[in-house]
Amino acid sequence: MKKLNAHGIEILVGAFVAAGFVAMFFLAMKVSNLGAVTVGDGYQVTARFRNVGGLKVRAPVSMGGVPLGKVVGIHFDDKTFDAVVTMEIDRKHAQIPDDTYAKIYTAGLLGEQYVGLEPGGSDKNLKQGSEIRMTQSALVLEEVIGQFIFSKAQEGSKP
Repeated sequence: MKKLNAHGIEILVGAFVAAGFVAMFFLAMKVSNLGAVTVGDGYQVTARFRNVGGLKVRAPVSMGGVPLGKVVGIHFDDKTFDAVVTMEIDRKHAQIPDDTYAKIYTAGLLGEQYVGLEPGGSDKNLKQGSEIRMTQSALVLEEVIGQFIFSKAQEGSKP
């Protein structure tokens, strides 16, 4: 087997470092969802949540694991104290019932959040400007851990 000289080792190390930078770039694009395909021609619907957790603009909107659109806006309603999420759904998915249920889910190891839709049974469909009325907020890990610790503390204080 041929021995590598100092120049050959430097080239291999450089190639390894470059591959690391490329991998970090693609990871950053995936986490920020900047590489996602834009919907473009769709209709916008809104949903109100008590807590959106770490949901971000450009997060996917999916049904049955299939992407249907993306989140295009998140704002706070000062009157109802709800977070209002605006989603753009691709026009080819125009047959979504208007009694659809929207939930905020967490996907992957990095905790990327997205909106999952579960279809209802209505004959009427969502259209431009519709509001999804049935929602479930994001599950906040800190709250779950706090409830668990509190319940264990309650059990320990019983005589």
